Amino acid sequence: MPFNRRRRLKVLPLNSLIPNMLTTLALCAGLTSVRFALNEKWEMAVIAILAAGVLDGLDGRMARLLKGTSRFGAELDSLSDFVSFGVAPALVLFLWTLDAGMGGIGWIIALIFTVSCGLRLARFNSMLDEEQPVWASKYFTGIAAPAGASISLLFMVIHFYTDSDFFRSPYLNAAWLLIMAFLMASRIPTFSIKRLRVSRRFIMPMLILVGGLAAVLASYPWELLSVIAVAYMATIPFAVMSHSKLVAQDAQKKDMAENASKASEETEEKPDQK
Repeated sequence: MPFNRRRRLKVLPLNSLIPNMLTTLALCAGLTSVRFALNEKWEMAVIAILAAGVLDGLDGRMARLLKGTSRFGAELDSLSDFVSFGVAPALVLFLWTLDAGMGGIGWIIALIFTVSCGLRLARFNSMLDEEQPVWASKYFTGIAAPAGASISLLFMVIHFYTDSDFFRSPYLNAAWLLIMAFLMASRIPTFSIKRLRVSRRFIMPMLILVGGLAAVLASYPWELLSVIAVAYMATIPFAVMSHSKLVAQDAQKKDMAENASKASEETEEKPDQK
C-alpha cells in the first residue's frame, strides 16, 4: 500500500469526530447530573439530564449530515444512552426521595428502571438489522430512552414550582418510575419525531411557535417541561391506534397478494389438467 494512502487512512478530518464529541458530552452530562444530585443541587441535576437528551438528539443528525456514521459511534451512543438515561435518572430519584422514604425497596425500583432502559437499548440495536416496512420508521418500540428518562422526573419537576410535598412522595415517584420502566421495555408503539416533516406553508407558523416556546421556556421552564411531558404521554394512545391501523393494512395487502398468487397458480395449472 502506498505511503500516502496509508497516511490518509490514519488521519481523519475533524468534522467526522463531531458526532462522537457530542455523544461524549452527553455521557459527561449524564454523569454530572449524579454529581449534582449528590450535592443536592436537584434543579441542576435535571438540567444536566435534559442537556444529555439534547446532545443525544444532535449527535445522530450530525453523523448523518457529515457522513460520519461508524460502528464505534453507534456503540459509544448506546453506552452514553444507558448511563445518561438509565443510570442517572434512577440515581437522581433514589437520592431525592426513594432512599429516605423506601430504603432498599427504593433501590430495587431504581435498578428495575435501569435494567429496563438497558433492555430497551439492546432491543433497539438488535432491530436495526431487521427488515421493516417503510412506515415503521415513524414509530419507536416502547418509549425512547431520552423521553423515558425525562418523563420519569416529571413529579420532581412539578415539585420545583409547586413546592408541594405530595410530589416528593417516595411511593408516588416509585410507582411512576415503574410505569416508565414498563413503557420503555414494552413493545407499545410511540411516535418518533425524527421522521416528522413540515409542509412549506407551515414553516412560518412553526418558527413563530418555536419563538413563543422559547419565551415561555425562559419565564416558566419547569411548567413548560411538565406540559410537554404530559402532552407526550397523551400521544401514546394515538400512536397505538395509528400503528395498529398500519399493521392491519399491511396484513390485508399480504393476504390480497397471497390470494392473487394462488389464483394465478390455479389458472396456470388448469391447462395441464386437460
